[in-house]
Amino acid sequence: EWRQLVMLNYEVEPALLAPFVPLGTTLDSWSGRTFVSLVGFLFDRTRVVGIPVPFHRTFEEVNLRFYVARAVGGESRRAVTFIRELVPRRLVAGIARYAYNEPYASVAMRHRYGAMGEADMPASIEYGWRAGGSWSRMHVTPVGTGRVAAAGSEEEFITEHYWGYTRQRDGSTIEYRVTHPRWRVWPVAEVELTGNLEAVYGPAFGAVLSTSQSSAFVADGSAVAVSRPTRLVDLAPPSLGR
Repeated sequence: EWRQLVMLNYEVEPALLAPFVPLGTTLDSWSGRTFVSLVGFLFDRTRVVGIPVPFHRTFEEVNLRFYVARAVGGESRRAVTFIRELVPRRLVAGIARYAYNEPYASVAMRHRYGAMGEADMPASIEYGWRAGGSWSRMHVTPVGTGRVAAAGSEEEFITEHYWGYTRQRDGSTIEYRVTHPRWRVWPVAEVELTGNLEAVYGPAFGAVLSTSQSSAFVADGSAVAVSRPTRLVDLAPPSLGR
């Protein structure tokens, strides 16, 4: 399960993301705007190939991601791809790097929730991670009542992605499917993001994350299934001259 997702979204120039777009996909946008999102959430009841691993069932993740798409027949597979993913479990990070070549790193992490409100959402949500010799934190205060994101809305664009693409070491791309029901989203009244962001994300993305968000909201989350990865066989990496 992925639970209590905090989504901080930043509009950026497409040129910033172009070097990170996996082969076979194109940069996706909403209403002509290109976004990166800093997303924090809690893994719960985690299983690897259906097997629960002791001491690795509940833990935090904070990731920096952006949005791509791939045309398959008449279908547009709207997807995410990642700049950096943080978890506190070395085994989880190692499996993700080995099986998917995902850009995971293992760091000290923590989370804190306020009292659960009547709307099934904590009064506050905070995720923290230690990097560069100090703690960084994202903290939000949800307000109102959760609702399923409206069709065509920015909230739907950010939350409703059911595919992932990852560039491999040889330049090729793998594809995997992410299955979950539609999530409810809440607006937030207060957002704090502090810490040494460049230590994890580098100067360019650290500068982006130091600006004001274009939008911010939270989602309740759900049970999630991530498929085994499949290499895109109809493409060849640039090193093969195709």
